[in-house]
Amino acid sequence: MTPLEARLTKENEALRQENARQAQEIKILREKIDLLVRRVFGASSEKMDADQLLLALEGAEVKKPEAASSAADALVADNTKRTVQPRKKKGGITDELLDSLPAVEIVLVPEEVQAEPEAYRLVDEVVTKQLDYQPPRYVCNKIIRQRFARIDAPQYPPVIAELPTMLERSKAGPGLLASILTGKYCDHLPLYRQQQIAKWRHGIELSRQDMSRWVGLAADWLRPIYQNILGGMWGDGYVQVDETFIKYLRPGSGRAQQGCFWTIKRPGGDAIFHWDPSRAASVLQKLVPVDFSGTLQSDGYIAYSSFAKRHGQPITLAACWAHVRRQFYGATQTGERRADAALIIKLIGNLYGIEKRLRARRASAKLRTVTRQAESRQILERIGRILQHWKSKRRHLPAGEMGKAVNYTLGAWEALCVFIEDGRIQIDNNPVENAIRPTAVGKKNWLFIGDAEAGERSAIVYTVIEACRSRNINPFDYLRDVFTRMPLMSATDYPSLAPDAWLKERQPAKYATKAPAGTSASNRPRRCA
Repeated sequence: MTPLEARLTKENEALRQENARQAQEIKILREKIDLLVRRVFGASSEKMDADQLLLALEGAEVKKPEAASSAADALVADNTKRTVQPRKKKGGITDELLDSLPAVEIVLVPEEVQAEPEAYRLVDEVVTKQLDYQPPRYVCNKIIRQRFARIDAPQYPPVIAELPTMLERSKAGPGLLASILTGKYCDHLPLYRQQQIAKWRHGIELSRQDMSRWVGLAADWLRPIYQNILGGMWGDGYVQVDETFIKYLRPGSGRAQQGCFWTIKRPGGDAIFHWDPSRAASVLQKLVPVDFSGTLQSDGYIAYSSFAKRHGQPITLAACWAHVRRQFYGATQTGERRADAALIIKLIGNLYGIEKRLRARRASAKLRTVTRQAESRQILERIGRILQHWKSKRRHLPAGEMGKAVNYTLGAWEALCVFIEDGRIQIDNNPVENAIRPTAVGKKNWLFIGDAEAGERSAIVYTVIEACRSRNINPFDYLRDVFTRMPLMSATDYPSLAPDAWLKERQPAKYATKAPAGTSASNRPRRCA
């Protein structure tokens, strides 16, 4: 081979490699563009087409049409044997709802009877029920403190009842404070919208500066309840943690800064919100007690593993299968091997089917452990073998959506398997994510919080509101009662105002019910967000 031919051959090989590299890069970029378009303009539901759920692997045999048709006929024959139960309509304006509400009677008398009442007698009544609404109204609390003097000792100064300290610092009554907090943190109405509603609908001029000051005052009063909830988070040795970004204003920076709401949830119990400008692992070191040991469930964010290594007590990290499913669902939207991702999603669905059956049976932690060991472990082992096989054969591009999903799952595999060893552990992190959801809805309306101190106040209020929501407590009724009673109580009595104690005080019969034999209080199912 001449020198010229050798040089041309070398250049040709280099161009061929460059062409292959660019083709691979183009393929990955097309996947990302396709995924982005689907996320922006596609349907919000994660439901997949039935054709994508075929359990197909490379090299697997295709089923014959006869077999498929026979299986379909068998399925139809099986369905004909089942008794179809009509689905009960949920919600709506039912007679039960109307009968439970206070009735306002409106009697309609025909004009003929009104003109000549003595010529008619009442035969019967036709009652039509409607659901109506009476708007709220503002009132003035006229607090009259009577002053008394002793008759037998006129030389003593007169006595008068003390004014609650909350009213000394503000002209806002308990109901108004509860209404502002409920509007902002439950209905996601910024203060300026509440100001407009008060002006346009009620003719009341409220200053936004005053409303902001009242929110700070209310948060200060709720701080002891917040601390009480925080103190009860760690006793079970199992919590879920997640974080979400919230923008805030920092003077002198010229633009909104990125802060973070850290949320800790005790499944079956309360959730606590903590505000911090940082998303680093050092926040967990400040938030988690130094003597806490147990299981911490989270997503794959590296701060959690870093915290577990630095924490003085043993920490077991549990991962979330919902995050794994999202990874593979994103892979079904792009790429050429979508059936591979559909296979993993199908297997994950089998895991969730087991969990759904256990919830329906209200299984104890011990029963969940036994069932997961017998049924879920086999599914996990199959998922692990498939992913290891794909990775060893380099079936998917590492930078592609499917390659990222495979690497993410295998990287967190040990933490993903924790839930089958302990029946207390949930299969995913959804309870804590559901608790975070109100903050995600709220920030779409108010965009950012005022400053770092406002973030701390918001964390306090969100914690109390979430504790009410998880117990089906009307937050307005609760806050109004707390703001009415707390100024007249000593600090030692504040625990009686915590949402759980507040609800027990109003529903003593419900909480006096004994648990079934063999069921501990910690294993009893509780409704959570």
